[in-house]
Amino acid sequence: MLLAALVSSSVHAGPADGAARYALDPVHTRVQFAIDHAGYSRAIGTISGSTGTITFAPGDWSSARVDVTVPLGRVDLGDKAWNRAATGILDADDHPDARFVSNRIEPIGPWAARVCGDLTMHGTTQDFCLAVQFNQLERYPLPPFHRVAGFSASGHLQRSDFGIDDWSSLVGDTVELRIEAEARYVGPEPGPVPAQAATP
Repeated sequence: MLLAALVSSSVHAGPADGAARYALDPVHTRVQFAIDHAGYSRAIGTISGSTGTITFAPGDWSSARVDVTVPLGRVDLGDKAWNRAATGILDADDHPDARFVSNRIEPIGPWAARVCGDLTMHGTTQDFCLAVQFNQLERYPLPPFHRVAGFSASGHLQRSDFGIDDWSSLVGDTVELRIEAEARYVGPEPGPVPAQAATP
């Protein structure tokens, strides 16, 4: 999966320039995956409706954090029978969501980083990393003119690492991921709670 090219370093000044929280826009955030189909082709599907928060300050990855939930029951391979099969392989009735919570960031530069953390899926948690590209932080050009941060990301996983190994003779083990995400500014990151003064 390819990342977007680096963009201009112009980011407007404003209240979101420091560490701030952004809520994922489930409409403009999409997870795309590709997986081998019996050696014939790479089956491509998408998942919409992801939710969660991103903490981020442009130019400073040290404050970045990600907590995202992906609804696996919304897998879309473009065919109803394929979709039923995919949700069955994922056991989406009993494990409806995948959740990624970052725990370390490895900056590559002001516009890119390796974001790693815990990916929980199918009742199993594994270490997982994404190559993340920060695209821009700008005020959205249409009302209500929210400030929106945009990111592209890519990675891959082995589904068997999560105990998802049904149909192994037909469906590959390696899952390639591409993520396009937009997140709306919701407020500054809360600072530490001041210590209580000692009571005489």
